[in-house]
Amino acid sequence: MRTALLQSSGRPGSVVENLKVLDEAAGRAAAAGAALLAAPEMFLTGYAIGDDVARLAEPADGDSADAIAEIATRHGLAIAYGYPERDGETVYNSAQLISADGTRLANYRKTHLFGCFERDQFTPGEQPVVQAELNGLTVGLMICYDVEFPENVRAHALAGTDLLIVPTAQMHPFQFVAESLVPVRAWENQMYVAYVNRVGPEGEFEFVGLSVLAGPDGIARTRAGRGEELVFADADPAFLAASREANPYLNDRRPGLYGSLV
Repeated sequence: MRTALLQSSGRPGSVVENLKVLDEAAGRAAAAGAALLAAPEMFLTGYAIGDDVARLAEPADGDSADAIAEIATRHGLAIAYGYPERDGETVYNSAQLISADGTRLANYRKTHLFGCFERDQFTPGEQPVVQAELNGLTVGLMICYDVEFPENVRAHALAGTDLLIVPTAQMHPFQFVAESLVPVRAWENQMYVAYVNRVGPEGEFEFVGLSVLAGPDGIARTRAGRGEELVFADADPAFLAASREANPYLNDRRPGLYGSLV
């Protein structure tokens, strides 16, 4: 499945402008044959926008979800994107996957919040594994800091995730996560991992870019630089099956020894 990663911070604070950026990227991605476009963490609103997070938060089935469903349908590709989700008085840092026919397939709430900023703005989610079927692959959702916990990604591997989409807001000086940790996660869990980042200065942060789609062999299929960019790579089910057959990690586990981990 050809996958496009939109490395961009959009226009922080403007949902209208970010929908335009997403629409334009979806057109380019579809023209290049992509079946899936993934956008970064909090792409809908911006990340470092302070109290505007709560003001701009929307339900999972809100107006922006409808607008993105229309974009997905018009361009004929699925879209995964990050946004602040409002559920009553509670706000989550969420990611949603919408299919090429506009169906809302999956909605994930970030389970591991990073730093005081996120803990002040969001409530952590409680469901670590959220999946959907897309073009013959089992696609999972996770957000940024979540992928740095090996237990989270291993839970996806054991649940059969083939492609893990990770919208992220990875800032300096933690670029080693994109450079080194994400390919290792793909290798040790025998899956594709699409890690799609924000880029450039925003508030007190400097986002590092370096978006990557890593394969189950630990090799980056595509990697962006430090600027706004749309990059492409394929998640190949046949290669994934062969890699899982050759790599014994999951079969050689001894869960009885791991009780101390929990």
